[in-house]
Amino acid sequence: MARLRFNAMGEISRRKNKEVSFPDEKISNYFNADVFNKEQMRQYLPKDVYESVITAIEEGRRIDRKVADQVALGMKTWAMERGATHYTHWFQPLNDSTAEKHDSFFEPIWDGGSFEAFRGDVLVQQESDASSFPNGGLRNTFEARGYSAWDPSSPAFIVDQTICIPSIFVAYTGEALDFKTPLLKSLTVLDKAAVDVCQLFDKDVNKVVTTLGWEQEYFIVDEALFNARPDLAQCGRTLMGHIAAKDQQLDDHYWGAIPERVVCFMKDFEAKAYRLGIPLKTRHNEVAPNQFECAPMFEEANIAVDHNTLLMTIMRRTAAKHKLKVLFHEKPFMGVNGSGKHCNWSLATNTGVNLLAPGKTPKTNIQFLTFFVNALKAAHDYGTLMMASIANETNSHRLGGGEAPPAILSVFSGTTINAILDSIEAKVSDKKLSPDKKTEIKLDIGKIPEILLDNTDRNRTSPFAFTGNRFEFRATGSSSNCAMPLIVINTAIAKQLTQFKIEVDLLIESGTKKDEAILQIIRKYIIESKNIRFEGNGYGKEWIEEATRRGLKNISNVPLAFKEYVTDESIALFGEFGILNSTELHARYEVKNEMFLKKVQIESRVLGDLAANHIIPTAIKYQNVLIDNVKGIKEIFPTEWELMSSEEIKTIKTISDLVKSIREESFLMVEARKKWNCVDCISEKAMGYETEVRPYISSIRIYIDKLELIIDDRLWTLPKYRELMQIS
Repeated sequence: MARLRFNAMGEISRRKNKEVSFPDEKISNYFNADVFNKEQMRQYLPKDVYESVITAIEEGRRIDRKVADQVALGMKTWAMERGATHYTHWFQPLNDSTAEKHDSFFEPIWDGGSFEAFRGDVLVQQESDASSFPNGGLRNTFEARGYSAWDPSSPAFIVDQTICIPSIFVAYTGEALDFKTPLLKSLTVLDKAAVDVCQLFDKDVNKVVTTLGWEQEYFIVDEALFNARPDLAQCGRTLMGHIAAKDQQLDDHYWGAIPERVVCFMKDFEAKAYRLGIPLKTRHNEVAPNQFECAPMFEEANIAVDHNTLLMTIMRRTAAKHKLKVLFHEKPFMGVNGSGKHCNWSLATNTGVNLLAPGKTPKTNIQFLTFFVNALKAAHDYGTLMMASIANETNSHRLGGGEAPPAILSVFSGTTINAILDSIEAKVSDKKLSPDKKTEIKLDIGKIPEILLDNTDRNRTSPFAFTGNRFEFRATGSSSNCAMPLIVINTAIAKQLTQFKIEVDLLIESGTKKDEAILQIIRKYIIESKNIRFEGNGYGKEWIEEATRRGLKNISNVPLAFKEYVTDESIALFGEFGILNSTELHARYEVKNEMFLKKVQIESRVLGDLAANHIIPTAIKYQNVLIDNVKGIKEIFPTEWELMSSEEIKTIKTISDLVKSIREESFLMVEARKKWNCVDCISEKAMGYETEVRPYISSIRIYIDKLELIIDDRLWTLPKYRELMQIS
């Protein structure tokens, strides 16, 4: 079987795929070609309709149904000119995937004729089966109705002759059943809170946009080898497999020459992405063998989230044409680095200012420090919730493993910014300041106009690191929808900016000068958030001990992390701004627990099947080979056979012990599953799977991996790491 496996891999690596073609023109010539963006709307919509849509997008207003009819007509005309025959509302349910139901433009006529139609009411809203998506008990199986509704702020696009209309997804009763709905709300409240604070510095600011630049890490595996591994196919990761003798220890893969077969795949999915307006900029080899990364330019956060989820779909489809499989699981292979999705978060004003970019004047630097320190304070107050936003079963294999941050939120500021914060804390110490001291304060701030973007080293061990002009949330998992951490970050910082404005206004009303009031509140927040600042190695055990002394939570138990969604503090935060109500938060809590326990359940079942149907039979088969060998030696050398066969006999005994352990623990794992499957409470069941089922998956693997090193390679039925982690 091993020989056939290698032949299949070799044949595939040499095969030329005739379906793959790359444009021979500049990217700029076809970028956005399949997107109904502002430029296309300007061509296909009447001027008043176009202006109405743009106003609705920029000011967050509803689009009138009469306007929607004309938009639908223009959108249909544009799409059909490009070969589209169907349309779909494209949305993001609570399963880290996307959903779409295709309907054709085709409409039959009773007399046998037909025509193409697409009305405004269909554009604006469609009905879907809400009970069949994760809903956390919001919908019963007999209450199916849910609605998808057009999000005009994210442009429609064409994929495979279908125009996809980015949409929100809500229950019949109005609760959000997706990521986009609360994301859009969080962007709106942060815009308002940030504008109110910006008005202290610049009256021309009337809009603040949240920007996101994501970095998508992923693994690639040969399709033939992938299909020969049931654990990869069903779980997205290997549940067994001894680490290869050579993996990432020589650091020769990171930023190395990209394999030709992978480059072909990259060029192919990038060409598709450019046509869909995804501004991909970077591609490179990552640390682990077969691991790669792509990253785009920064975009408005809502569109960036849409582009990331869309790209993951494009990559999966494109990989199939190259006889490859893309793995977005955070930890598909034990012993090498896993994959994350770094979310680079920032704020930009309508005047072209990045609020997290240090400036060149005292005024712009005070503004920068205001937003920076408020972000620090928000991270301090809601850090546990931020970490809960990226917690799931798959990401738990990666966090805290010396390759990704621990499940403790800390903020890296950098030596220069850190020194400035310490200086402000130390120097602005008097409750009342004399004119001389006030002047000194202004001069001190004025001494830091040239805070360069790269004024300090980067810290890759920090979950929430300041990297010059943005915060990089490194803890997000590669398979996750990056909307959820953004929802938490946006809402927490909106809350903090709102509180900042209130406190500054109170000081101003009491007679304090504006600059002095701002500095007093900044200093107050610097002191209150000091525990969250950490400049050292976040991977070290020393930091975990130090974080405990500082009172920072380290929730490594995934179901416990989920509880942060439904604390009184979280419910109050999201409720205050209308992002998610208590019912919606409890539903998400249920969905998180359900998804977690189902993934553990699937892994447990797959591992049990593999152990019983692949591993144990293979071990016994090899054991019988050794037994026959010992019998033959005894027959030929009746007086010396014990000495000559001593190693074989030890191996036979070792195999027997390992097989026994696998059988015993597999039985106990099944019994633990049965026990917790009888529990009705989803959160209790998830905790039971975490504490009593999940440990067996790790312990059984140890026995199997030991057998892999013993058994004849020609008998081993599953591709090994040394084969899986090579692309040729």
